[in-house]
Order: sequence, then structure tokens, then C-alpha cells
Amino acid sequence: MQNFKVRPAAVAGRFYSGSREGLKKQIEGLITKGANKEDVIACVLPHAGYQYSGPVAAETICRINLKDKIILLGPNHTGTGNEFSILTQGCWETPLGQVKIDSLLAESILKGSKFLKEDALAHLYEHSLEVELPLLQYFRDDFRIVPIVFMSDAPEALKDIGSAIASAVKEMGTEDSTLIVASSDMTHYEPQAKAEEKDKEAIKAILELSGSRLIEKIKQLDISMCGYAPVVAMLEAAKGLGANAAKLIKYQTSGDITGDKESVVGYAGITIF
Repeated sequence: MQNFKVRPAAVAGRFYSGSREGLKKQIEGLITKGANKEDVIACVLPHAGYQYSGPVAAETICRINLKDKIILLGPNHTGTGNEFSILTQGCWETPLGQVKIDSLLAESILKGSKFLKEDALAHLYEHSLEVELPLLQYFRDDFRIVPIVFMSDAPEALKDIGSAIASAVKEMGTEDSTLIVASSDMTHYEPQAKAEEKDKEAIKAILELSGSRLIEKIKQLDISMCGYAPVVAMLEAAKGLGANAAKLIKYQTSGDITGDKESVVGYAGITIF
């Protein structure tokens, strides 16, 4: 299974509302109206159910001027497909409509990387990219995407893919019209205080734009951040496109929503510019 014309929503009705009107109402309840928007090169967004990570993701997105092209990088939780999987054709569907893949940009990135493979199976049931789409669609309905999921954290591959992204964007002259989104939750299923302590170190590395420092902290502190590999690739690409600063927009945990502080998942929204 190499490709599909339409990638149907896999987690609508579970991670977010399955109806168009219900989903719009759900997102409206999460956003900050009138937030000042900024031009950014990239960002980090969480990808849990909207009732848990939605406030962080929405708060971050509503402060970004969304671009014509959005490159989505996320972890492969399903374990299916290649280690590094990209799609170059077709479109993705959510209750808010269809989003086309930017085939020219996707094919250029694929051609520039020795690790990326065209693979639809890896994307078919994976939620890490899908859950970002409705939030993005709420604010803009005419962007195109390049979806890439990661099942390995091999440093050479992450640097290669990040460089391929930056090179493709520069070759097409679309630096001002491309946004890179790295999808990741932070620490999983630890007490609130421990999660906050670990996540503070991971966030600090991201704010320093240091992929190597992030990997070091992940290993040293045993941080269960599911999308750190996509974040490392994003940082490589963003720096290749001139990024020199970052800002933490919002951090909270599932415990801040549910009141259960014994076993939480951390969520961070970060912009790179």
C-alpha cells in the first residue's frame, strides 16, 4: 500500500468531535479570541484528545499566522510502515473538510532524503498528525500539507530529514509561506511534580534550539516524550531556514484538566522563529 486518494479521519469521534458543527464548537471553546498572531518558522504542538491537550494546542495555533504550506512531523505510534514515512499524493479528510497534500514540496523533500520512504500504511491509523488538522483548519481552510511520521530516533536520519526539508523549502523559494509543525506530547504517566521537572529540561533544550541537547536529556532523564524525534528534525529544518529563537506559549498536564495529579501526561506549545 503505497498511497491513497483520500486518507479518511481515523480518530474523529474519539480524540475530537466527529461532527462538523460539534468540532467547530469544541475548538471555539478552546481558543483565545483576539490573540496577537506572529510569523513563525515552526512550532511544537501536543496531540492528545482535545479535552486534554486541546487548550495548549489551540492557544499556540491561535497565535500563529498560518502559512500556505504546512509540513507535519509526528511520531508513529502504530508501529506499521517504514521507519520514516512520507506521503506525496492525495488528501486528508476531517469533519471540517479535505486538506490536499502539497505534492511538489513533498516530492522534493523525499528526493532530498536518503531515509524517507513513500508509505501510506504508516499514516492510515496514526493520530499524531490528524489531530492537528482540525485545529489548523478552523483558522484557515486553504493550506496544503506534507505529512511525515517517525518510528526511529537515529540522529543521522533526523539531521538528514531536517536538512532535506530546509533545502526543499529554499529551493522552491517558499520560506515565507511554509510552516513546520512537530507533533509531540511530553512526559507520559508520571506524577505531576516529576512530569513537570522532566518536561522543564526538555522544553529548555527546545528553547535553545538544540536537538542534540534534547536527545541527551531524553536519555539522561528517561523522558517519555513520544515525539522528540520529529522535534529534533524540525529544529534542524528550522535552523536551516534561519530560526534563532523560540518561545514557550503554554504548558500544562492532563492533571490540570482532570485533577488527577498521580499519573499525568505533559503538553507543551512552543513557537520557533
